[in-house]
Amino acid sequence: MARTTSRPHHTVIFAVLVLGIAAYSLLQSMVVPVLALLIPALHTTQATATWLMTGYLLSASVATPIVGRIGDKVGKERMLVATLGALTVGSLIAAMTDSVGVMIAARVIQGIGGGVLPLAFGVIRDEFPAAKLHSAVGVASALAAVGGGLGLVIAGPIVDHLNYHWLFWLPMIMTATAMVATVLFVPKSPVRSPGSINWGAALLLSAWLVTLLLAVSKGPAWGWSSSRVLGLFAVAVVCLVLWIVVELRSTTPLIDMRTMRMPAVWTTNVVAMLAGAAMYANMTFLPQLLQTPRSIAGYGLSASTTQSGLYMLPITIALFFLGMAAGPLAGRIGAKNVVLIGTVIMAAPFVLLAVDHDRSWAIYVASGVLGVGLGLAFSSMSAIIVGTVPAAQTGAATGINANIRAVGGAIGSAVAGSVLASSAAGDQRLPADSGYTEIFWFLAAVSGVAALASLRIPNINRHHTKPPTSAPKPFDPVATESERDVARS
Repeated sequence: MARTTSRPHHTVIFAVLVLGIAAYSLLQSMVVPVLALLIPALHTTQATATWLMTGYLLSASVATPIVGRIGDKVGKERMLVATLGALTVGSLIAAMTDSVGVMIAARVIQGIGGGVLPLAFGVIRDEFPAAKLHSAVGVASALAAVGGGLGLVIAGPIVDHLNYHWLFWLPMIMTATAMVATVLFVPKSPVRSPGSINWGAALLLSAWLVTLLLAVSKGPAWGWSSSRVLGLFAVAVVCLVLWIVVELRSTTPLIDMRTMRMPAVWTTNVVAMLAGAAMYANMTFLPQLLQTPRSIAGYGLSASTTQSGLYMLPITIALFFLGMAAGPLAGRIGAKNVVLIGTVIMAAPFVLLAVDHDRSWAIYVASGVLGVGLGLAFSSMSAIIVGTVPAAQTGAATGINANIRAVGGAIGSAVAGSVLASSAAGDQRLPADSGYTEIFWFLAAVSGVAALASLRIPNINRHHTKPPTSAPKPFDPVATESERDVARS
């Protein structure tokens, strides 16, 4: 299969990237609303079934920044093919098995797909004209969130009308198609980062991310003061410190600490962590609230898996349209202001849900408004990172940003889970309604802090891009022409 010798139009490349992003984001969320159904189907327990999410999360946390950085060095299109291949293989294994152990292993393989996002952002940075860069990154980032929301919506109908195997067959078809299209239509990377891969730094980065996420995800179940959780936190801190020291002393760092210290980068990462905490906690616990049987608990909407997905549909619709609008809006008022507006809007639906989560109209309104806030915030955050860092650091920087969002989601979900667990007193099978009220007030406060943090993001020009840190490689003569095209735009 021969790769095209001419550089396709950037819209063709974008269509290929969107297909890969959509498949990855669907896999990220489709398991969540049907986890209770998978327990009897796989003949397993609740504790074991949670590893279908935990294993995926841990794998993605390691793969996202490392794969992005390797792509910066060896070629983003090569690593994109490899990453889509891992998603395809992992989905194939998961679709064909009835063993929970095999499916957990498949989910770990799928987690490598986290590298799709930073690689896609890097390709966009290389191939798009500067004037269209912000909009393209914003739309790609919004589609990643849309796919996550859509996964919550369609999981129920897929299981009801087909079976749980199709939760993996459908994304597998998409990733396989995207992999072939990448080989055919995505050209070689014109910008490469010099030097070799710092595998020692990669190992330390993996160690502190895995131990941190494992501690926060298992804290509610194991106990925050348990020796296992405290030990994991201690190991995470030690590995984090060692990682920073190694990166600062390295001549070819995996993640350039100078880039991470850039004001636009670290402030945007702080906002991403807080916004991620609000988004992931909501997507985890709102469906659980909706599916609570009112006749037993005295609250909830007694919704089925499919019905609870429909309640989440306004988030997906709003994310899509506001993600499309974020780029042009940032061109008018600045990306920082778009993030600020988005985070301010995010707080309102959580206040509404804290006050009233017993009526359908309140759920629909809150979901729609939350989608507006998330669409504006996440689309512009990714564009700020891409428009600020040197071209040769795009994959690594966007990978860290996506990872920090996931870390925030894990922390937010863990805290919310502890709040909910503490509300179930004695032998209660279900948490008290007050537990959900406290969660929504907590998420409103987190959104407010995110809005305050966004005030620290510096203003950047909407056409601002850093010059590449390394010249196009001589073996790829088309790259030089591509760079001239970008400069002329």
